[in-house]
Amino acid sequence: MPSFPSLFGTDDDSLFDNYDTFIPKHNPMPDRFLEGHDVLTGNDHVAFHRLTRELFEERKVYDMTFNYNLARLNLDTRHKNAGYRYAVERNNADDAIDSEGANRVLRAEFTPTTPFCPQTHTLTIGSFRAWNGLSDRHEYDLVRVRPAPMHHQSDAISDQLAELEQTYLETGDVTTKPEDSAEIGSSPMERTMQNEGVSQGSPDAPF
Repeated sequence: MPSFPSLFGTDDDSLFDNYDTFIPKHNPMPDRFLEGHDVLTGNDHVAFHRLTRELFEERKVYDMTFNYNLARLNLDTRHKNAGYRYAVERNNADDAIDSEGANRVLRAEFTPTTPFCPQTHTLTIGSFRAWNGLSDRHEYDLVRVRPAPMHHQSDAISDQLAELEQTYLETGDVTTKPEDSAEIGSSPMERTMQNEGVSQGSPDAPF
């Protein structure tokens, strides 16, 4: 009887692309948040995504369903349209952030594996905190994060991420908890992760 790959963590490298390659059809298509900005492709995407792997490892931004570093989702051939895409924000765009402290901005758009992914809230917040809490490791003044609009709570999560951006630009603090965060989440697992600080970072995390 043929075997089927597990949906959970695995060490079978044959199921994953290499961090040194960019395969467009294995990555999510850029969506609304990246529209009109300079989307990273090829070596530019690879370079930033490899750095992302390091930052996510340091800050423990893990997909708890698959039990691996979230950056690896882009390389998982079982989920070819999930993960992060990036774009350098154009300063003259209508939706560019207006802040003197953010001259060079990167946008990161997260596409989950399903429209009802219960981790999208915690993973995007954890990603924001990792990229901006370790901003000395990259060239951007701000990394803005949004979920793709296919997620059923995309608008609510985006509002909270925008709130975190504003607080970070005003105070430099990435640990602030957005208002009403407990109201977002579609399952007990999501609420448990919020209470325990998984992926979002606990109050004792070195942010």
